[in-house]
Amino acid sequence: MKRAQNFTPAYAIAFAIMLASAMLLSSSTLRAQARVALATADSGLIYADLYGEGKRGVVLAHGGRFNKESWAQQARALAAVGIRVLALDFRGYGESRGPRQDDRLSAPLHLDVLAAVRYLRKAGATTVSVIGGSMGGGAAANASIAAETGEIDQLVLLSAMAIDHPEQMKGRKLFITAASDTTASGKPRLIKIREQFEKAPEPKELVILEGYAHAQALFQTEQGKRLMQEILRFLTKP
Repeated sequence: MKRAQNFTPAYAIAFAIMLASAMLLSSSTLRAQARVALATADSGLIYADLYGEGKRGVVLAHGGRFNKESWAQQARALAAVGIRVLALDFRGYGESRGPRQDDRLSAPLHLDVLAAVRYLRKAGATTVSVIGGSMGGGAAANASIAAETGEIDQLVLLSAMAIDHPEQMKGRKLFITAASDTTASGKPRLIKIREQFEKAPEPKELVILEGYAHAQALFQTEQGKRLMQEILRFLTKP
């Protein structure tokens, strides 16, 4: 069990340079080059924005208050280091549609994630990771359970919604949350996230950042740079 909370100096320097180089590229250079439509296994139709090229693929799964466009800055940074990125709109968001779309808590959102993962595989990605925030993190975790072995290589779970069977998750896992993030009732989310982390099988890591921002909102805080460094470190780790 590995709990990563701080970079070594070498990692910090290398990924700071990588991140700075990515963010210096103009938004016009790395804007989404295509919008794609994906059929889900339950006859849904979801839309996603495609960024970049490369043999490594990443699916971005948004939280309940966000949409696919909310990932634009992070998608550009990932594309700048040679990753092909697909940011999806879950059913019920934008033009995406599918069964039970009006009840996000019961909708099979993991099928939307799997449709995006399989699109990247068919497009030639040799590895596919999923980054999910909050609701999207729960969908990503459930997708790893439903996926065939090897379909999803890595998961980055940003303050992810708890799932029923974390012990069945597949692939390498990075759990990230802010130490003081709380639910609407004021309960620390870290309690449930630690429980999910402890039950999840190896290989896994837990990173706890300072502050109280929830999931994708962390990118807009002073922890945003550190968060992106942790994600790049994890995704590019041998």
